[in-house]
Amino acid sequence: MCARISFIVAFICFALISPSINAQSVETADVVVVGAGSAGVPAAIQAARTGAKTFLIESGSQLGGNATSGGVNFPGLFHAWGKQVIAGIGWEWVEKTVAVSGGAMPDFAVPTGRQHWKHQIRVNIPVYILIGEELCTNSGVCLRYYESPVSVEKVQNGDDANWKLTTSAMGEIRTIFCKQLVDCTGNGSLAVLAGAERMREEATQPGTFNYVIKHEIDLGTVDRKQIEEAYQQALRDGTLEQGDSRGGIISFLADSSTNYVYGADNSTAAKRTETNLRGRKAALRMLRFIQTLPGGESATIESMSAEVGVRETWRVLGEYVITRDDYVEGRKWEDSLAYAFYPIDLHENVAGVHPKHLEEGVVATIPMRALLVKNVPNLLAAGRCISSDRLANSALRVQATCMASGQAAGAIAGLAATQDVEPKDLDLEEIKETLRKADAIVP
Repeated sequence: MCARISFIVAFICFALISPSINAQSVETADVVVVGAGSAGVPAAIQAARTGAKTFLIESGSQLGGNATSGGVNFPGLFHAWGKQVIAGIGWEWVEKTVAVSGGAMPDFAVPTGRQHWKHQIRVNIPVYILIGEELCTNSGVCLRYYESPVSVEKVQNGDDANWKLTTSAMGEIRTIFCKQLVDCTGNGSLAVLAGAERMREEATQPGTFNYVIKHEIDLGTVDRKQIEEAYQQALRDGTLEQGDSRGGIISFLADSSTNYVYGADNSTAAKRTETNLRGRKAALRMLRFIQTLPGGESATIESMSAEVGVRETWRVLGEYVITRDDYVEGRKWEDSLAYAFYPIDLHENVAGVHPKHLEEGVVATIPMRALLVKNVPNLLAAGRCISSDRLANSALRVQATCMASGQAAGAIAGLAATQDVEPKDLDLEEIKETLRKADAIVP
Protein backbone atom coordinates (compact mmCIF):
# COMPACT_ATOMS: atom_id res chain seq x y z
CA MET A 1 0.00 0.00 0.00
CA CYS A 2 2.82 2.38 0.93
CA ALA A 3 4.59 1.57 -2.32
CA ARG A 4 1.41 2.32 -4.29
CA ILE A 5 0.97 5.66 -2.51
CA SER A 6 4.62 6.55 -3.17
CA PHE A 7 4.15 5.76 -6.86
CA ILE A 8 1.03 7.94 -7.08
CA VAL A 9 2.77 10.83 -5.33
CA ALA A 10 5.77 10.50 -7.64
CA PHE A 11 3.50 10.42 -10.71
CA ILE A 12 1.63 13.55 -9.59
CA CYS A 13 4.92 15.36 -8.94
CA PHE A 14 6.20 14.42 -12.39
CA ALA A 15 2.97 15.58 -13.99
CA LEU A 16 3.26 18.91 -12.21
CA ILE A 17 6.87 19.57 -13.12
CA SER A 18 7.03 18.07 -16.61
CA PRO A 19 5.32 21.05 -18.33
CA SER A 20 8.05 23.33 -17.00
CA ILE A 21 10.75 20.91 -18.16
CA ASN A 22 9.27 20.85 -21.67
CA ALA A 23 8.23 24.50 -21.72
CA GLN A 24 7.75 25.88 -25.19
CA SER A 25 7.52 29.44 -26.44
CA VAL A 26 6.81 30.95 -29.83
CA GLU A 27 8.33 34.25 -30.89
CA THR A 28 8.75 36.28 -34.06
CA ALA A 29 11.67 38.26 -35.40
CA ASP A 30 12.83 39.84 -38.62
CA VAL A 31 16.42 38.60 -38.43
CA VAL A 32 18.03 35.83 -36.39
CA VAL A 33 21.82 35.71 -36.20
CA VAL A 34 23.35 32.54 -34.78
CA GLY A 35 26.84 32.78 -33.26
CA ALA A 36 27.95 35.80 -31.21
CA GLY A 37 31.59 35.95 -32.25
CA SER A 38 33.52 38.49 -34.31
CA ALA A 39 31.06 38.19 -37.21
CA GLY A 40 27.82 37.63 -35.32
CA VAL A 41 27.96 40.68 -33.07
CA PRO A 42 28.40 43.24 -35.91
CA ALA A 43 25.86 41.32 -38.01
CA ALA A 44 23.18 41.54 -35.33
CA ILE A 45 23.91 45.18 -34.45
CA GLN A 46 23.84 46.23 -38.11
CA ALA A 47 20.58 44.36 -38.76
CA ALA A 48 18.99 45.97 -35.70
CA ARG A 49 20.18 49.42 -36.76
CA THR A 50 18.28 49.04 -40.05
CA GLY A 51 15.10 48.76 -38.00
CA ALA A 52 14.83 44.96 -38.09
CA LYS A 53 13.76 43.09 -34.97
CA THR A 54 16.90 41.03 -34.38
CA PHE A 55 17.79 38.06 -32.18
CA LEU A 56 21.39 37.02 -31.53
CA ILE A 57 21.69 33.42 -30.37
CA GLU A 58 24.85 32.04 -28.76
CA SER A 59 25.40 28.56 -27.34
CA GLY A 60 28.04 29.78 -24.88
CA SER A 61 27.96 32.11 -21.91
CA GLN A 62 29.52 35.22 -23.48
CA LEU A 63 30.03 36.92 -26.80
CA GLY A 64 33.30 37.40 -28.66
CA GLY A 65 34.07 33.86 -29.80
CA ASN A 66 37.76 33.17 -30.23
CA ALA A 67 38.62 36.69 -29.05
CA THR A 68 37.17 36.00 -25.60
CA SER A 69 36.47 32.33 -24.95
CA GLY A 70 39.46 31.33 -27.08
CA GLY A 71 41.79 33.93 -25.58
CA VAL A 72 42.85 35.32 -28.98
CA ASN A 73 42.29 38.88 -27.78
CA PHE A 74 44.16 40.79 -30.45
CA PRO A 75 41.81 41.63 -33.36
CA GLY A 76 43.35 42.53 -36.69
CA LEU A 77 44.00 43.66 -39.26
CA PHE A 78 42.09 46.91 -39.79
CA HIS A 79 44.83 48.72 -41.71
CA ALA A 80 46.76 48.00 -44.90
CA TRP A 81 49.66 49.89 -46.43
CA GLY A 82 49.23 52.94 -44.18
CA LYS A 83 45.46 53.20 -44.69
CA GLN A 84 42.47 51.94 -42.74
CA VAL A 85 40.51 49.42 -44.80
CA ILE A 86 38.10 47.97 -42.19
CA ALA A 87 36.05 50.13 -39.81
CA GLY A 88 32.36 50.19 -38.93
CA ILE A 89 30.83 48.32 -35.99
CA GLY A 90 33.81 46.06 -35.35
CA TRP A 91 36.14 49.03 -35.15
CA GLU A 92 33.69 50.84 -32.84
CA TRP A 93 33.71 47.77 -30.58
CA VAL A 94 37.52 47.66 -30.44
CA GLU A 95 37.99 51.43 -30.08
CA LYS A 96 35.57 51.70 -27.18
CA THR A 97 37.15 48.71 -25.44
CA VAL A 98 40.64 50.20 -25.69
CA ALA A 99 39.39 53.59 -24.44
CA VAL A 100 37.48 52.19 -21.46
CA SER A 101 40.25 49.82 -20.39
CA GLY A 102 43.00 52.44 -20.71
CA GLY A 103 44.79 50.57 -23.48
CA ALA A 104 46.74 51.88 -26.43
CA MET A 105 46.47 51.49 -30.17
CA PRO A 106 49.47 50.52 -32.29
CA ASP A 107 51.01 53.22 -34.46
CA PHE A 108 49.29 52.37 -37.73
CA ALA A 109 51.39 54.94 -39.59
CA VAL A 110 54.48 52.78 -39.08
CA PRO A 111 54.66 50.04 -41.73
CA THR A 112 54.91 46.53 -40.29
CA GLY A 113 56.63 44.91 -43.25
CA ARG A 114 56.12 41.19 -42.76
CA GLN A 115 55.55 41.54 -39.01
CA HIS A 116 51.81 41.92 -39.47
CA TRP A 117 51.06 41.18 -35.82
CA LYS A 118 52.37 44.64 -34.89
CA HIS A 119 49.07 46.09 -36.14
CA GLN A 120 46.92 43.73 -34.11
CA ILE A 121 45.16 45.40 -31.19
CA ARG A 122 45.34 43.88 -27.72
CA VAL A 123 41.98 44.16 -25.96
CA ASN A 124 40.98 43.55 -22.35
CA ILE A 125 38.74 40.48 -22.53
CA PRO A 126 36.26 41.35 -19.74
CA VAL A 127 35.85 44.92 -21.01
CA TYR A 128 35.52 43.66 -24.59
CA ILE A 129 32.63 41.44 -23.52
CA LEU A 130 30.93 44.25 -21.61
CA ILE A 131 31.27 46.76 -24.45
CA GLY A 132 29.97 44.20 -26.95
CA GLU A 133 26.93 43.52 -24.80
CA GLU A 134 26.32 47.26 -24.39
CA LEU A 135 26.48 47.80 -28.14
CA CYS A 136 24.03 44.96 -28.71
CA THR A 137 21.48 46.05 -26.12
CA ASN A 138 21.71 49.73 -27.05
CA SER A 139 20.99 48.78 -30.67
CA GLY A 140 17.92 46.79 -29.67
CA VAL A 141 19.41 43.33 -30.26
CA CYS A 142 17.75 40.57 -28.23
CA LEU A 143 20.74 38.59 -26.99
CA ARG A 144 20.17 34.98 -25.88
CA TYR A 145 22.98 32.88 -24.37
CA TYR A 146 22.92 29.10 -23.72
CA GLU A 147 20.74 28.48 -26.76
CA SER A 148 21.32 26.39 -29.88
CA PRO A 149 19.32 25.67 -33.06
CA VAL A 150 17.97 22.13 -33.35
CA SER A 151 15.94 22.45 -36.55
CA VAL A 152 15.32 24.89 -39.39
CA GLU A 153 12.26 24.65 -41.64
CA LYS A 154 11.15 26.75 -44.57
CA VAL A 155 7.75 28.36 -44.09
CA GLN A 156 5.54 27.67 -47.08
CA ASN A 157 3.39 30.60 -48.22
CA GLY A 158 4.11 32.52 -45.05
CA ASP A 159 3.08 36.19 -45.03
CA ASP A 160 5.39 37.30 -42.23
CA ALA A 161 8.09 34.64 -42.08
CA ASN A 162 10.36 32.62 -44.33
CA TRP A 163 11.82 30.40 -41.60
CA LYS A 164 10.72 28.41 -38.59
CA LEU A 165 13.73 28.05 -36.31
CA THR A 166 13.54 25.71 -33.32
CA THR A 167 16.07 26.15 -30.53
CA SER A 168 16.81 24.40 -27.26
CA ALA A 169 18.10 25.98 -24.06
CA MET A 170 18.22 24.46 -20.57
CA GLY A 171 14.88 22.68 -20.61
CA GLU A 172 13.17 25.14 -22.92
CA ILE A 173 12.17 24.55 -26.52
CA ARG A 174 11.64 27.79 -28.44
CA THR A 175 10.18 28.38 -31.89
CA ILE A 176 11.15 31.55 -33.71
CA PHE A 177 9.47 32.59 -36.95
CA CYS A 178 11.69 34.99 -38.89
CA LYS A 179 12.35 36.42 -42.31
CA GLN A 180 16.15 36.19 -42.55
CA LEU A 181 18.77 33.92 -41.01
CA VAL A 182 22.49 34.69 -40.71
CA ASP A 183 24.95 31.90 -39.93
CA CYS A 184 27.94 33.22 -37.97
CA THR A 185 28.66 29.95 -36.18
CA GLY A 186 32.10 29.50 -37.74
CA ASN A 187 31.06 25.98 -38.75
CA GLY A 188 28.01 26.48 -40.94
CA SER A 189 26.00 24.53 -38.36
CA LEU A 190 22.90 26.67 -38.91
CA ALA A 191 23.21 26.54 -42.69
CA VAL A 192 23.41 22.74 -42.81
CA LEU A 193 20.18 22.49 -40.79
CA ALA A 194 18.58 24.68 -43.45
CA GLY A 195 19.69 22.32 -46.23
CA ALA A 196 22.83 24.15 -47.37
CA GLU A 197 25.96 22.48 -48.66
CA ARG A 198 29.22 22.76 -46.74
CA MET A 199 32.85 22.35 -47.76
CA ARG A 200 35.78 20.87 -45.88
CA GLU A 201 39.09 19.16 -46.57
CA GLU A 202 40.24 16.02 -44.77
CA ALA A 203 43.18 17.91 -43.24
CA THR A 204 42.43 20.90 -41.02
CA GLN A 205 44.58 23.39 -39.17
CA PRO A 206 45.40 22.71 -35.51
CA GLY A 207 43.67 24.72 -32.83
CA THR A 208 45.50 26.66 -30.13
CA PHE A 209 44.84 26.52 -26.40
CA ASN A 210 45.87 29.70 -24.59
CA TYR A 211 46.85 29.76 -20.92
CA VAL A 212 49.60 31.15 -18.70
CA ILE A 213 51.85 29.12 -16.40
CA LYS A 214 53.48 31.22 -13.69
CA HIS A 215 56.94 30.01 -12.69
CA GLU A 216 60.23 31.28 -11.28
CA ILE A 217 62.60 29.84 -13.88
CA ASP A 218 65.26 32.43 -14.74
CA LEU A 219 66.01 31.95 -18.43
CA GLY A 220 69.04 34.22 -18.07
CA THR A 221 70.86 31.87 -15.73
CA VAL A 222 69.27 28.46 -16.18
CA ASP A 223 70.98 25.72 -18.18
CA ARG A 224 68.89 25.89 -21.37
CA LYS A 225 70.55 22.81 -22.84
CA GLN A 226 69.53 20.79 -19.80
CA ILE A 227 65.93 22.01 -20.09
CA GLU A 228 65.83 21.19 -23.81
CA GLU A 229 67.19 17.69 -23.15
CA ALA A 230 64.60 17.12 -20.42
CA TYR A 231 61.88 18.32 -22.80
CA GLN A 232 62.97 16.00 -25.60
CA GLN A 233 63.14 13.07 -23.17
CA ALA A 234 59.60 13.85 -21.99
CA LEU A 235 58.44 13.72 -25.61
CA ARG A 236 60.18 10.39 -26.14
CA ASP A 237 58.77 8.71 -23.04
CA GLY A 238 55.25 10.06 -23.54
CA THR A 239 55.18 12.41 -20.57
CA LEU A 240 54.58 15.16 -23.13
CA GLU A 241 53.11 15.04 -26.64
CA GLN A 242 53.98 16.86 -29.84
CA GLY A 243 52.18 20.17 -29.86
CA ASP A 244 52.10 20.54 -26.07
CA SER A 245 54.58 23.39 -26.46
CA ARG A 246 53.73 25.16 -29.70
CA GLY A 247 56.96 27.15 -30.10
CA GLY A 248 59.36 24.89 -28.23
CA ILE A 249 60.10 24.73 -24.54
CA ILE A 250 62.26 27.86 -24.23
CA SER A 251 59.73 30.01 -26.07
CA PHE A 252 56.98 28.51 -23.92
CA LEU A 253 58.79 29.40 -20.71
CA ALA A 254 59.54 32.91 -21.96
CA ASP A 255 56.07 34.16 -22.88
CA SER A 256 54.14 31.69 -24.99
CA SER A 257 52.10 29.36 -22.80
CA THR A 258 50.10 27.90 -25.67
CA ASN A 259 49.76 24.51 -27.25
CA TYR A 260 48.58 23.15 -30.57
CA VAL A 261 45.57 20.85 -30.54
CA TYR A 262 45.78 18.73 -33.67
CA GLY A 263 42.48 17.88 -35.31
CA ALA A 264 40.70 20.58 -33.29
CA ASP A 265 37.01 20.65 -34.19
CA ASN A 266 34.09 22.44 -32.52
CA SER A 267 31.42 21.72 -35.13
CA THR A 268 29.48 19.31 -32.87
CA ALA A 269 29.03 19.12 -29.12
CA ALA A 270 30.95 15.85 -28.92
CA LYS A 271 33.88 17.15 -30.99
CA ARG A 272 33.91 20.46 -29.14
CA THR A 273 34.09 18.60 -25.83
CA GLU A 274 36.85 16.29 -27.02
CA THR A 275 38.88 19.19 -28.43
CA ASN A 276 38.71 21.13 -25.18
CA LEU A 277 39.54 18.09 -23.07
CA ARG A 278 42.66 17.46 -25.14
CA GLY A 279 43.75 21.09 -24.89
CA ARG A 280 43.33 21.09 -21.12
CA LYS A 281 45.13 17.78 -20.67
CA ALA A 282 48.09 19.24 -22.54
CA ALA A 283 48.12 22.23 -20.18
CA LEU A 284 48.20 19.90 -17.18
CA ARG A 285 51.02 17.87 -18.73
CA MET A 286 53.06 21.04 -19.25
CA LEU A 287 52.41 22.22 -15.70
CA ARG A 288 53.60 18.95 -14.23
CA PHE A 289 56.67 18.94 -16.49
CA ILE A 290 57.64 22.51 -15.56
CA GLN A 291 57.33 21.62 -11.88
CA THR A 292 60.21 19.15 -12.41
CA LEU A 293 62.56 21.91 -13.64
CA PRO A 294 64.86 24.02 -11.45
CA GLY A 295 62.85 27.11 -10.49
CA GLY A 296 59.59 25.55 -11.60
CA GLU A 297 58.78 23.63 -8.43
CA SER A 298 56.02 26.04 -7.38
CA ALA A 299 54.69 26.67 -10.91
CA THR A 300 50.94 27.05 -11.28
CA ILE A 301 48.41 27.93 -13.96
CA GLU A 302 47.69 31.63 -13.55
CA SER A 303 44.97 31.95 -16.21
CA MET A 304 43.34 29.75 -18.82
CA SER A 305 41.01 30.36 -21.75
CA ALA A 306 37.55 28.82 -21.62
CA GLU A 307 37.98 27.07 -24.95
CA VAL A 308 40.49 25.92 -27.53
CA GLY A 309 40.71 28.45 -30.34
CA VAL A 310 39.64 26.58 -33.48
CA ARG A 311 40.88 27.83 -36.85
CA GLU A 312 39.15 25.64 -39.38
CA THR A 313 36.20 23.30 -39.75
CA TRP A 314 33.38 23.70 -42.28
CA ARG A 315 32.75 26.46 -44.83
CA VAL A 316 29.33 27.18 -46.34
CA LEU A 317 28.95 26.96 -50.11
CA GLY A 318 27.79 30.35 -51.33
CA GLU A 319 26.71 31.76 -54.67
CA TYR A 320 30.41 32.51 -55.17
CA VAL A 321 33.48 30.84 -53.67
CA ILE A 322 36.35 33.25 -52.96
CA THR A 323 39.54 31.60 -54.18
CA ARG A 324 43.14 31.94 -53.16
CA ASP A 325 43.86 33.70 -56.46
CA ASP A 326 41.00 36.14 -55.87
CA TYR A 327 42.47 36.95 -52.50
CA VAL A 328 46.16 37.36 -53.30
CA GLU A 329 45.41 39.33 -56.48
CA GLY A 330 43.06 41.72 -54.65
CA ARG A 331 40.17 41.19 -57.03
CA LYS A 332 37.33 43.66 -56.78
CA TRP A 333 33.82 43.05 -58.05
CA GLU A 334 30.79 45.27 -58.56
CA ASP A 335 29.19 43.62 -55.51
CA SER A 336 32.26 43.86 -53.25
CA LEU A 337 31.02 45.04 -49.85
CA ALA A 338 34.09 44.84 -47.62
CA TYR A 339 37.87 44.70 -47.63
CA ALA A 340 40.00 41.91 -46.19
CA PHE A 341 43.66 42.12 -45.29
CA TYR A 342 45.80 39.39 -43.74
CA PRO A 343 48.47 36.99 -45.00
CA ILE A 344 47.51 33.55 -46.26
CA ASP A 345 47.97 31.96 -42.84
CA LEU A 346 47.76 28.18 -42.97
CA HIS A 347 48.92 26.49 -39.77
CA GLU A 348 50.14 22.96 -40.45
CA ASN A 349 50.49 20.11 -37.99
CA VAL A 350 54.21 19.56 -38.48
CA ALA A 351 55.62 22.61 -40.25
CA GLY A 352 53.88 25.22 -38.10
CA VAL A 353 52.82 28.44 -39.81
CA HIS A 354 54.57 30.21 -42.67
CA PRO A 355 52.49 33.28 -43.62
CA LYS A 356 52.26 34.20 -47.29
CA HIS A 357 51.99 37.97 -47.29
CA LEU A 358 50.16 39.98 -49.92
CA GLU A 359 52.21 41.98 -52.38
CA GLU A 360 52.58 45.63 -51.46
CA GLY A 361 49.47 47.65 -52.26
CA VAL A 362 47.19 44.60 -52.61
CA VAL A 363 44.00 44.46 -50.53
CA ALA A 364 41.41 41.71 -51.02
CA THR A 365 37.63 42.23 -51.11
CA ILE A 366 34.52 40.25 -50.21
CA PRO A 367 31.65 40.10 -52.73
CA MET A 368 28.02 39.94 -51.65
CA ARG A 369 27.63 36.64 -53.54
CA ALA A 370 30.03 34.94 -51.11
CA LEU A 371 27.62 35.81 -48.27
CA LEU A 372 24.52 34.44 -50.01
CA VAL A 373 24.11 30.70 -49.43
CA LYS A 374 23.83 28.77 -52.68
CA ASN A 375 20.31 27.55 -53.50
CA VAL A 376 18.94 28.58 -50.09
CA PRO A 377 17.18 31.98 -50.28
CA ASN A 378 16.95 34.21 -47.21
CA LEU A 379 20.01 32.65 -45.59
CA LEU A 380 23.43 34.28 -45.32
CA ALA A 381 26.75 33.05 -43.92
CA ALA A 382 29.58 35.28 -42.70
CA GLY A 383 32.71 35.06 -40.60
CA ARG A 384 34.93 32.00 -40.58
CA CYS A 385 32.41 29.85 -42.49
CA ILE A 386 32.25 32.32 -45.40
CA SER A 387 32.17 30.76 -48.88
CA SER A 388 35.85 30.38 -49.80
CA ASP A 389 38.48 27.80 -50.63
CA ARG A 390 40.81 26.61 -47.91
CA LEU A 391 43.74 28.92 -48.62
CA ALA A 392 41.60 32.04 -48.99
CA ASN A 393 39.78 31.08 -45.80
CA SER A 394 43.06 30.90 -43.87
CA ALA A 395 43.22 34.70 -44.31
CA LEU A 396 39.49 35.52 -44.31
CA ARG A 397 38.96 33.82 -40.94
CA VAL A 398 40.70 36.52 -38.86
CA GLN A 399 38.70 38.78 -36.57
CA ALA A 400 38.70 42.16 -38.33
CA THR A 401 37.68 40.55 -41.62
CA CYS A 402 34.98 38.51 -39.87
CA MET A 403 33.66 41.77 -38.41
CA ALA A 404 33.50 43.31 -41.88
CA SER A 405 31.78 40.32 -43.50
CA GLY A 406 29.40 40.05 -40.54
CA GLN A 407 28.38 43.70 -40.77
CA ALA A 408 27.79 43.33 -44.51
CA ALA A 409 25.62 40.26 -43.94
CA GLY A 410 23.69 42.10 -41.23
CA ALA A 411 22.98 45.02 -43.55
CA ILE A 412 21.72 42.66 -46.26
CA ALA A 413 19.55 40.67 -43.84
CA GLY A 414 18.12 43.78 -42.18
CA LEU A 415 17.23 45.49 -45.44
CA ALA A 416 15.75 42.32 -46.94
CA ALA A 417 13.63 41.75 -43.84
CA THR A 418 12.30 45.30 -43.60
CA GLN A 419 11.53 45.40 -47.34
CA ASP A 420 10.09 41.85 -47.48
CA VAL A 421 12.33 40.81 -50.38
CA GLU A 422 15.01 38.21 -50.92
CA PRO A 423 18.58 39.46 -50.43
CA LYS A 424 19.39 38.95 -54.11
CA ASP A 425 16.63 41.40 -55.04
CA LEU A 426 17.99 44.27 -52.96
CA ASP A 427 19.41 47.35 -54.58
CA LEU A 428 23.19 46.99 -54.38
CA GLU A 429 23.79 50.71 -53.98
CA GLU A 430 21.35 50.85 -51.08
CA ILE A 431 23.32 48.11 -49.29
CA LYS A 432 26.55 50.00 -49.83
CA GLU A 433 25.06 53.28 -48.66
CA THR A 434 23.64 51.59 -45.54
CA LEU A 435 27.12 50.28 -44.70
CA ARG A 436 28.76 53.65 -45.34
CA LYS A 437 26.27 55.39 -43.01
CA ALA A 438 27.35 52.85 -40.36
CA ASP A 439 30.99 53.93 -40.90
CA ALA A 440 31.96 50.77 -42.76
CA ILE A 441 34.55 51.11 -45.53
CA VAL A 442 33.09 49.85 -48.80
CA PRO A 443 35.37 49.07 -51.82
